[in-house]
Amino acid sequence: MDDFDYYAVLEIDKNATAEEIKRAFRKAAIKYHPDKNRNNPEAEARFKQINEAYQVLSDENKRAIYDRYGKDGLNARGGADFGDMFGDIADVFDSFFGGGRKRSGDRRKETLDIAVEMELSFMEAVFGCKKTLKYRYHKPCAACGGAGGKRKTCDYCKGRGQIYQRQGFMTFSQTCPKCGGAGGVLESACNECKGAGAIQIDDVLELVVPEGVDSGQRLRAGGRGNMGKNGSRGDLYVVLSVLEDPVFARRDSNVYVEAPVFFTLTVLGGTIEVATLRGAKNIEIERGTRDKTQIALRGEGIKSATGGRIGDMIVQVKIVYPKKMTLEQETLLRKLHESFGQESVAHKGFFDEIAERVKGWFN
Repeated sequence: MDDFDYYAVLEIDKNATAEEIKRAFRKAAIKYHPDKNRNNPEAEARFKQINEAYQVLSDENKRAIYDRYGKDGLNARGGADFGDMFGDIADVFDSFFGGGRKRSGDRRKETLDIAVEMELSFMEAVFGCKKTLKYRYHKPCAACGGAGGKRKTCDYCKGRGQIYQRQGFMTFSQTCPKCGGAGGVLESACNECKGAGAIQIDDVLELVVPEGVDSGQRLRAGGRGNMGKNGSRGDLYVVLSVLEDPVFARRDSNVYVEAPVFFTLTVLGGTIEVATLRGAKNIEIERGTRDKTQIALRGEGIKSATGGRIGDMIVQVKIVYPKKMTLEQETLLRKLHESFGQESVAHKGFFDEIAERVKGWFN
């Protein structure tokens, strides 16, 4: 072993507690980790010293020998074995790469929050409603205490839930393929829960849906999710899905509706009745109104679910022409057309002028 002081390498004094040693080790290991200091031999060498120092100082017996006899005492008693450092530095790798290992004991990942989908009609979403929601949540099995049965430590990862591989100075970790990161495997399944560790409970929730909600929004019911082993429950999140309406279309807080207008009314002007969210309403069609003209009815849209203003109703004109005409109607229409005189054939003079210009190009 190289001649260096273990306490100096970890930058702690000789009276440091076990927690202070561990904290100093994590800090130093992350700072000098080879993955963070590529092509830096000094950092690699320091990283090896840090691991060696922690192997000794984190063990009470080895630390006592080192404090009394130094490194020679460790060598004489065979007390320093640095062949397998993966188990002790596992926490450092997990914190360095953003992992979150669970120690031996309860390694089963519990998801306490639940998300369920609920369908609403267009009008239920617009004006709010009360809905009865039936769903299921998980509760720890009382027969096995949530363990799923008799469990034993995974012999592949030694209960760590992760396996580590070294390639030179690089160390890689991955979830244990045998236990799936649980750290333990099921030896015999519980007869009650069949090894699941939890049972399903049917529940009913009376839900008040506020007006103005839309697809994708979530409603939260606190304390109505899955139950943990300590008896606490997570939250229930209800994800809303709003059905389309055959008449109205929605965009945020505004509502769009198409209003068919007979072509004669766009010429003469007049009043039509249109459907709104809150009943029929009369609107004025001005003379000369074109197809797809939009008319806004202020405050006739949807109230924002977050307490904002009420949107608008946008009425889009759709000019309708007769598909069939009687002989009498066609005769009257022709007479009307002719009654406008030159105005009804204004395009003729325009095309005559274009024709004369084209002839001039070749003269």
